[in-house]
Amino acid sequence: MLMALSGRSGRLNLVRIHRLLTNTPAAAAAAAAAAAYLTSSPAWIRTVLVLIKELRSETKEKETKEKEEREREHSMPLKSRWQVPIPDIHLASLVFTSPTHPLSTTQRCLIETARPDTHFFTVHDFRLWSQRFAAGLRKAGVQPGDRILFFSGNDLFYMVVFMGTIMAGAIFTGANPTYVPRELAYQLQDSGATYLICAEASLDTGIAAAEQIGMGRDRIFVFNNAVYEGKGEGKRGCRYWGELIASEDEGCQFAWDPLETPSAASETVLALNYSSGTTGKPKGVEITHKNYVANTLQSLHLAKLDPEYEEKNKKARWLCFLPLYHAMAQTIAVSAILRRVPVYVMPRFDFLKVLEYTERFRISSLFLVPPVVVALAKHPAAKKYDLSSVQSISCGAAPLGRDVCEQVEALWKDGSVNIKQGWGMTEVTCTFMSFHPSEKSTTSSVGELVANCEAKIMADDAVTELGRNQRGELWVRGPNVMKGYWRNPQATRETKTEDGWLKTGDIAYVDDEGKFYVVDRKKELIKVKGNQVAPAELEALLLEHPAVADAAVIGLQVNNEEYPRAYIVLKPGHTASAEDIVQFMNERVAPVKRITGGVVFTDSIPKNPSGKILRRDLRERAKKEVAGTAKL
Repeated sequence: MLMALSGRSGRLNLVRIHRLLTNTPAAAAAAAAAAAYLTSSPAWIRTVLVLIKELRSETKEKETKEKEEREREHSMPLKSRWQVPIPDIHLASLVFTSPTHPLSTTQRCLIETARPDTHFFTVHDFRLWSQRFAAGLRKAGVQPGDRILFFSGNDLFYMVVFMGTIMAGAIFTGANPTYVPRELAYQLQDSGATYLICAEASLDTGIAAAEQIGMGRDRIFVFNNAVYEGKGEGKRGCRYWGELIASEDEGCQFAWDPLETPSAASETVLALNYSSGTTGKPKGVEITHKNYVANTLQSLHLAKLDPEYEEKNKKARWLCFLPLYHAMAQTIAVSAILRRVPVYVMPRFDFLKVLEYTERFRISSLFLVPPVVVALAKHPAAKKYDLSSVQSISCGAAPLGRDVCEQVEALWKDGSVNIKQGWGMTEVTCTFMSFHPSEKSTTSSVGELVANCEAKIMADDAVTELGRNQRGELWVRGPNVMKGYWRNPQATRETKTEDGWLKTGDIAYVDDEGKFYVVDRKKELIKVKGNQVAPAELEALLLEHPAVADAAVIGLQVNNEEYPRAYIVLKPGHTASAEDIVQFMNERVAPVKRITGGVVFTDSIPKNPSGKILRRDLRERAKKEVAGTAKL
């Protein structure tokens, strides 16, 4: 008995005895037998009882901890499983280390797709051009906190304007290059821009917008990349932007404020990225240096979780066709420059050019929005190009059905490419949820929380926290969440709580594994007989129809009732009737989700540049269509 109970092996024996005494049907009999046996050795009774008591206490404590851990994992808010340090520094300090840190004079970082051999920037070139622009802005009287509005499509110099503006301590705000004068005038006035830098091709719009708000032409600068060859001139009373570019010597001597004092990076606004305005007038989203640094490092941390990161990064090549005025394209470019990955910049989106450049430049990663994924799945040209260099595809900006992703993945016969969706919004700088690089996406999930972030699902009362697999509004909090809305404290209060929670307006749920699913926008849900119907769900099903190339669903209001109405773009050479579409859907959805508001065939679905369906436009169209029918 002494040997059985002494030392480490003795304790293990007691563990086994304890399990036997507590886990078998004959526990009572075994306990009585053990007690009788132990009484024959009185000297050890107290020791045995103490050890058993300790084991029971340890077991109970372990069970309590496991229970608390399970409850914590399944309770709100959910926290990211990762934490990374976020320094309080200027974004330029993150990308370049300092104004004078040695940088490569041969490693290309930004390359023009049309002229890749002659028009490009090395990392050193890019910093110097940005410093020259920053120095020029300062010479022109631009003060820290002033706004510079850039109205242009993608260009090799786009990121120079972005980086140079923030190096000067000013605030960058980019405008959609397709804006009409009224829309541009609104952003000019709302931002209070000091200068408008306007693409030469859009000068008519720029001048008209400036006139609407009383902005003089002396504050408009004509933009093109002729400055690369030392050329360019002003037009129609507007100056050439080359006047804002200082000499190389002045650029080399320019140093940005590193923002290393406490809270400086958290308080200093870097950019006003205007929200899409699909639910009202666009609002200027205040993104600070801390926000941008945090989101850049969150993305980098996620990429480095791949055990093959270093090797893949050496061979990486990215393609940028998303509009650089938008947060998604901006953060892609900044991340690439930080990682020293060359980015091929397209002036605008052209699907066939995307295929051509992917093949020609051996692009390794594609960053897409749903319409482009749908095009890859449906367009016959996708199968005619060599896309074998592609290793990863990321998709964001709007919900996307898994079936479409699988159609695209089939382009790579070896199964090497897996499309992973992510989630973010302008108000969180860019990315908030994504996938571990070693994990395969097999559902429509947008992944899990990136480092340092937390989220919760809230009921309609904005007080009750919901549990796993329950749908509600997604609230998020993290170092990448915006400071607020520019000069709009009411909108900020309505969207962001005092303790930092951002009400996203997205309807979502989280499963038992911590993966998030975004169902739809809160304000875009269709209320059918008291039931909430998500347009994105119906759109995903419509895209499964063999004749459908694109689709959008809205709620048609008739006599205070809403009915799902589908707008359909057919594939070239395919036909389908409204009855065919309705029957197809009736077989796949509950009665409350059926397309009872009609089917309309159209040439295209209206979307903003980031790929979001402009449902407001479709709702207005539907009103006119129904009114026209009523008159007939």
